[in-house]
Amino acid sequence: MTALARWCFRHRIVVLLLWLGALFGTAAGGSVGGSAFSNAFDVPGTESTRAMERMEEVFPEAAGDVSTVVWRTEDGTVRDPAVRDRMTDALRDIEDLPHVGDVLSPYDSAETAHISDDGKIAYAEIIFTEQANELDKGDTEKVIDRAQDARTDGLDVELGGMAVEYAQQPAEGAAELVGVVAAAVVLLIAFGSLFGMLLPIITAIVAVGTAVSLLGVLSHVMTLPASAPIVGSLIGLGVGIDYALFVVTRHRKGLKAGLSPEVSAERALNTSGRAVVFAGGTVCVAFLAMFALGMQFLNGLAVAVIVVVLLSVACAATLLPALLGLFGTKVLSRRERRAQAEGGGRAEDGAGSLAVRWAAFVEGRPGVVAVVAVAVMVLLALPAFSLRLGATDQGNHPESQTTRQAYDLLADGFGPGFNGPLHMVADVPGGEADLRAVEGLVDRVRALDGVADVGELTVSEGTGTRVYQVVPAHAPQDEATDELIAELRGSIVPQAERGSTLEVSIGGNTAVQKDFAEAITDRLPLFIALIAVLGALLLMVAFRSVVVPLIAALMNVLAAGAAFGIIVAVFQWGWGLDLLGLGKEGPITSYIPAFMLPLLFGLSMDYQVFLVSRMHEEWVHTRDNARAVRLGLTDTSRVINCAALIMVCVFGSFLLSADQAAVMTGVALAGAVAVDAFIVRMLLVPALMHIIGDANWWLPGPLGRVLPRVALEAPADQVAPASQKRDDLVTER
Repeated sequence: MTALARWCFRHRIVVLLLWLGALFGTAAGGSVGGSAFSNAFDVPGTESTRAMERMEEVFPEAAGDVSTVVWRTEDGTVRDPAVRDRMTDALRDIEDLPHVGDVLSPYDSAETAHISDDGKIAYAEIIFTEQANELDKGDTEKVIDRAQDARTDGLDVELGGMAVEYAQQPAEGAAELVGVVAAAVVLLIAFGSLFGMLLPIITAIVAVGTAVSLLGVLSHVMTLPASAPIVGSLIGLGVGIDYALFVVTRHRKGLKAGLSPEVSAERALNTSGRAVVFAGGTVCVAFLAMFALGMQFLNGLAVAVIVVVLLSVACAATLLPALLGLFGTKVLSRRERRAQAEGGGRAEDGAGSLAVRWAAFVEGRPGVVAVVAVAVMVLLALPAFSLRLGATDQGNHPESQTTRQAYDLLADGFGPGFNGPLHMVADVPGGEADLRAVEGLVDRVRALDGVADVGELTVSEGTGTRVYQVVPAHAPQDEATDELIAELRGSIVPQAERGSTLEVSIGGNTAVQKDFAEAITDRLPLFIALIAVLGALLLMVAFRSVVVPLIAALMNVLAAGAAFGIIVAVFQWGWGLDLLGLGKEGPITSYIPAFMLPLLFGLSMDYQVFLVSRMHEEWVHTRDNARAVRLGLTDTSRVINCAALIMVCVFGSFLLSADQAAVMTGVALAGAVAVDAFIVRMLLVPALMHIIGDANWWLPGPLGRVLPRVALEAPADQVAPASQKRDDLVTER
């Protein structure tokens, strides 16, 4: 790292130009080629996926997303000639738009199920030829515009469905901007220097900008979800700023100790820079574990995060030392530069600093601190035992959005189940017996208490396949809808298939979401074990210890439980949900735990690496565990807390999203980081390491000979003087 830092410091203009070329080059490539993001929530081998594949095979015009146009008249009924003519013209125009396979209008049939009992509300179904995530946003906007053009005084027209939701997503950038501003404020307070604040911000923005543009290019050659850019940018800002923060903090210490900017930058990269590279690697390894879940959507998110993290590490290792060369001693505040000029070098902190007092407090009462910390973690984790995965619906959207208005109109006129219809795909290869079986099945389904309506979408004489739309009586996120799907699959459909060659699959977006949630729930324990073991192995290699990795793995599980408990209490139980300006409580969005866990484990490893690497430095040079733990906590507590506060601010900016799943993600990640940094790293880990003593660093001889050696700490000549000064100060205290 020293040679790399020296080269980048001395050739700073070249390095800066190379990164600017990468940033603007990828941006230009992305703007020319555009992007091809999509969302594939299906899980291979599930019944909903088989239903969707069968529909695509035999009924491509009915295999796509189903959206709704809902209208309500204030005066008269929707059957009045003026309303009927206006809406019929609009629906015929919509049917001619690109990717619209069919439009089912209540005026084209004697069927009156699409008109409410009071005649005030009616809806039409728009059947697209593709799934919502595959539709061009511009084509969907044409459908929205044409439908809303039919509005008049006394006639309200709204649209619902996943395609409409994707097209109506708010503009990107606001959350990132708020996250950057909040991080800048924290850095300015921590450093007291404008240039010191700018360094982490600049490196993070360059890394994120390059990564997001690169993701747009990669979306043409691999499946990446539409949420990859926003998720990647927010996570990239958090880790990018944090990684640069650790290096800049070490550099500032070197400058205040009297080192030249070049020597200080080299030593900062050779100490904190090593930890940054290792920490970034742990995040990438944690997200590689997501591929074990075998879900395309999560694989895409993993790739997005890995790309962003790798570029953040690259910026911290190359662009940052170049910027340190450009800014020189300006990374110090004016007061610090003035004090340095007057008195030469000085120690970083006095014996009375808060960090020193806190380290002494933990060392003096490790048992009490550990018990209190564990109790708080367990208390936070208790709600997690009632975790229920599922999907939110458009009833959680802001009332200003057309999807929310359409949801409410359908719920008022027909019940909430119209917002999440199921597809019953029936292959009828036989003769009259199979026809009677499928007709009997439809009658039995229509008679179920949890079913509001059953309608036949289309009939294919050549293939012998029929598709029915089953409208549940409850909302898509309601447990009763899950129970209906289970009843259809578990008893109703098998009874109809018995004694015939009939084959029936239950599909539709609601069924896909249910299968997605069940697949994650089934694989979550193995996934947690996998990333915990991987993280423990990495720490074992880094610190050549058995106890430190085991403590870290256990603490990570506790932190994950606490984070799950927080989101269950807020979003599933509804505690404080009104304060967030969202709708009713419901299940936890199914992909959030699978996405949150590797990020939490990765970031936990970051803080563990920075905390324990400093302890390990001292242990290697002194073999005094108490001193190592005390000085490690003293030297890193401020920077870890600052880094965590930045993460909380960045993830908290998710609250600006109108989507409840995004808000849920932000709350979960902000809570997880806060718990991990402020409770686990500042309380629990140092307390346990004081209790365990020298056994923290125990490693069996045979295992030590097998494990590779990775040096995260600086050589002795770079550590001993500074640590000796700090130890002298603590001893005096």
